[in-house]
Amino acid sequence: MTLGNNPAGGGGSSSSSSLRRHLIPLVPRVPSSITATAATAVLAAAFIPMASGHDHHEDQIPEGATISVEPLDTTLWLHIFLQTFVFGILFPTGMVLGIIKSRWHVPLQVLATALALLGYALGHLHKGRQFVSNNVHASFANILFLMMLAQVVLGVYLKLHLEKGFQGRIRPFFRLLHSINGKAFPLAAWVQMVFGGITALGFCQGDHLGQCLAHFIMGSAFIAYGVLLTIVLLVGQLWLRRTGRSQEFFDSAVIAAWGCVNTFTEHRWGTAWVRNDWQHTTMGVIWWAAGLAGIWLSKNRDGTPKRNFIPGFVLLMTGWAMSAHPQELMISAMTHKMFGYSLMGAGLTRIIEISFILKDKPAVSDQGYETHSFQYVPVFLLYASGFLFMSATEEQMALVAGSGIDHVAYVLIIYSLAFILFLFVNILIHLYDRTANADSLNKTTHGNGAIRLNGRPTTTNPESQQLRDAGEFELEGLMSDDEDDEVAARRNLLKNERDELGIASPSTAARR
Repeated sequence: MTLGNNPAGGGGSSSSSSLRRHLIPLVPRVPSSITATAATAVLAAAFIPMASGHDHHEDQIPEGATISVEPLDTTLWLHIFLQTFVFGILFPTGMVLGIIKSRWHVPLQVLATALALLGYALGHLHKGRQFVSNNVHASFANILFLMMLAQVVLGVYLKLHLEKGFQGRIRPFFRLLHSINGKAFPLAAWVQMVFGGITALGFCQGDHLGQCLAHFIMGSAFIAYGVLLTIVLLVGQLWLRRTGRSQEFFDSAVIAAWGCVNTFTEHRWGTAWVRNDWQHTTMGVIWWAAGLAGIWLSKNRDGTPKRNFIPGFVLLMTGWAMSAHPQELMISAMTHKMFGYSLMGAGLTRIIEISFILKDKPAVSDQGYETHSFQYVPVFLLYASGFLFMSATEEQMALVAGSGIDHVAYVLIIYSLAFILFLFVNILIHLYDRTANADSLNKTTHGNGAIRLNGRPTTTNPESQQLRDAGEFELEGLMSDDEDDEVAARRNLLKNERDELGIASPSTAARR
């Protein structure tokens, strides 16, 4: 018997509708963001068997090589561009949106995760160039996607807001884990993109591994130093003041630690000293020696924080040493020389900034929200230095030399990449700053009693103020009881504006 279609059974249909009306409120509504995130997590888990079951064809790879001679096909190029967009732009932007607790955080991260899974599939469906199955890019991809899956699962759990009993006790731990994993994700993505470039070209194998490690680790460190200095310059000055330490204390501590590592790792002890071993090892010595001196000079006689020249001087000396490195290829020598000049420029301009622009003060202003245009110069040069050093391995130089590109064009391309990353970091910091420090920025903007109309500060120029006072005085003297409504409305609006600013007009001041 079908109650819904039988006219005689219309009462059954009514009772069924009534039953649905009573039951629907009892079913908890799941937010759409949680549904989308959970679906993404399930989709991510479904891709794991595909990765483990994927066959890596290696029949075209020559003996002793890690890639075949075929070119990259369209599918693989799509994989490269899509994953660069997702892991290089979308995920870092989503991370910042999460820090400022934006409502766009979850939708953007869901979109990025879905696109990342599509890129993952493209990476396993390509033809053309073949790669050995145990390459570093494929191996690290599993770690990266496990981090992504963990982040999605943690996000779904936190969105459920389970805060009672045992759930309430473990929730802070999961929040911390979600935060740490999310902030570490852009770093892991950077490593994976570097591994992708290495794998695509078949570089850094055998005797080239040591040089690759030195160039990519040191180059990434210079870029990271530039990113950190950008953050401190734009949004970290007040935090730095609260630590009771100067910027040079932290810089010098890292320099000293890095120097200790380089002193004992740049030469294979027990073997003969060859070519650049002396330069690399002595560079480590000057780093820890200068770093310790910088730590000592980072305090005044009364114990207050003090700026000093040491980190900038270390960059200057390192750049000079690297510019004199002997190289076999002309383009390699010129690229290393430009890297050295860029690093020397970063060190020299850093010293000028501290000693002459800031005059040993921690910042341009006490509020910590103002910057001098010159302060961006050493920061950007660190980005450029890092990219140049990462792009100057022996294999890269041989590839560029065979392509017909000269050193000028190559350096300009590298500087362009540095500008793009420099711009993107500034955009992310601005996105954070406009939300996290909105109240402080508004106080700074309104500090002199200025109001904002359409987002623009009104002028507080004394001359224009006098002209407006005079205009109001003349209007007030000429107005009669028969003034028309429009003029009266304007007059009242002007008076209200005066009241909001707390400024008396000449005529009202006289009446007082």
